[in-house]
Amino acid sequence: MNKIITFILLTFGLLFLSCNDDERFSTSTADKLTFSGDIISLDTVFSTIPSSTKSFWVYNKNNAGIRCSNIRLESGNQTGFRVNVNGLYLNSTNGYRANDVMLYHGDSLRIFVEVTSPVNNEVTPKKISDNLIFQLESGVEQNIKLQAWSWDATKISSLHVNNDTTIDGSSRPILVSGGITIAKGAVLNIAAGSVLYFDSAVGIDVYGHLHIEGRSDNEVVIRGSRLDKMFDYLPYDRMSGQWKGVHFYESSYGNSIKYCDIHSAFNGIVCDSSDVDNVKLNIEESTIHNCQGYGLKSVNSNIALLNTQITNTLNNCIYIDGGKAIINACTIAQFYPFDSNRDVAFCFLSNHALKSMSVYNSLITGYADDQLYGGKTAGKDFNYKFSNSIIRTPVVSTSDSVYFSNVIYESTVNADSVGKNHFVKIDADNQYYDFHLSAKSAAINKADKTTAPTSDRNGKKRIGIPDVGAYEY
Repeated sequence: MNKIITFILLTFGLLFLSCNDDERFSTSTADKLTFSGDIISLDTVFSTIPSSTKSFWVYNKNNAGIRCSNIRLESGNQTGFRVNVNGLYLNSTNGYRANDVMLYHGDSLRIFVEVTSPVNNEVTPKKISDNLIFQLESGVEQNIKLQAWSWDATKISSLHVNNDTTIDGSSRPILVSGGITIAKGAVLNIAAGSVLYFDSAVGIDVYGHLHIEGRSDNEVVIRGSRLDKMFDYLPYDRMSGQWKGVHFYESSYGNSIKYCDIHSAFNGIVCDSSDVDNVKLNIEESTIHNCQGYGLKSVNSNIALLNTQITNTLNNCIYIDGGKAIINACTIAQFYPFDSNRDVAFCFLSNHALKSMSVYNSLITGYADDQLYGGKTAGKDFNYKFSNSIIRTPVVSTSDSVYFSNVIYESTVNADSVGKNHFVKIDADNQYYDFHLSAKSAAINKADKTTAPTSDRNGKKRIGIPDVGAYEY
């Protein structure tokens, strides 16, 4: 029996060796490798900060094997690219090359690429590139171009503002890691044109005072730090939850935000309970968009919003629980694309006493038939009014109708399209949105001239009968 087993094993081994002997490696210059792409672009990266990893495939679609004498980085370590070939990092130890890499016919090889770019000493992004060269045994050379754009940034790490401070990022981007904390009594001013890129899970914590001072021609932008793409069509900047957001704590009053774009945060802005006789936050001509939590959450605070867009949030775009609020000429739209369980656009409650809430000339809409929710707590003040606005909610015909004056109740027929018709672009597939009014919008010429502001979100003059919402058509 042992002799039989030995014979079978020897026969199998000879057959296996015979198969390998039949595997030819071509030296013909006609046989070449095929690649999943000719250029591997790592988009824009901040200098000295490691990029995310990209990969591409190498295929041998020939009838014979191909042996690469070497695969090498043309510039070695001069450009900052890092390459992994078949588990081997190309580095100084191996001369930035992998030798004798074989691809049998029909085989493929996945190669990984990263970059940490050097400081480029320029204001604008600088293109960096290298070539990954495949030297075939036949003498043929093939190459894949590696490229990225390196951008120098001012780096802020765990900034604690204890004295009056100004951040001016108008000349180069500001990369924030560790977050920004404004101590009680201290003031942080963010100058027009500043662009702040926050790392994941950090944001601005305000115990003192924050003043964001953008202009119509030079806004402030606050966003996540990832400059790359999740997919070819989808930048991470269009994904929600990329950074923490702005949080105003109980001790913080007298804050102002003007001409600012806050997007792709977890919670855009949170206001903690405070003395409602003191104004906590005034927002004008600004945008809060694409949040994984709330757009604006105000608990027992005194806030005012003018010409502001708050759109696309998993929870409410605006959540007000008690306090005081004035909301005028705002666009509040709920088309959050990442979760069908998104909440309504506008929620107001009186778990804390709602001393007063006035909503004028505003557009409240979204996918669902009802984008407005009000919840009264017994024994608590619940004082509110909506006027000269368009609201996607069933007609209020109860005694509460006295709180709605000159309101257009948006039709819920063809629910998926009616709300979209207000706007230039609602593209959930590509997560691209433009909330300027379209020619189809019922918001055109529907605002009250006596209470609407004289200009819109972009600083455009409102002439004649103004439009409802943040934007003039």
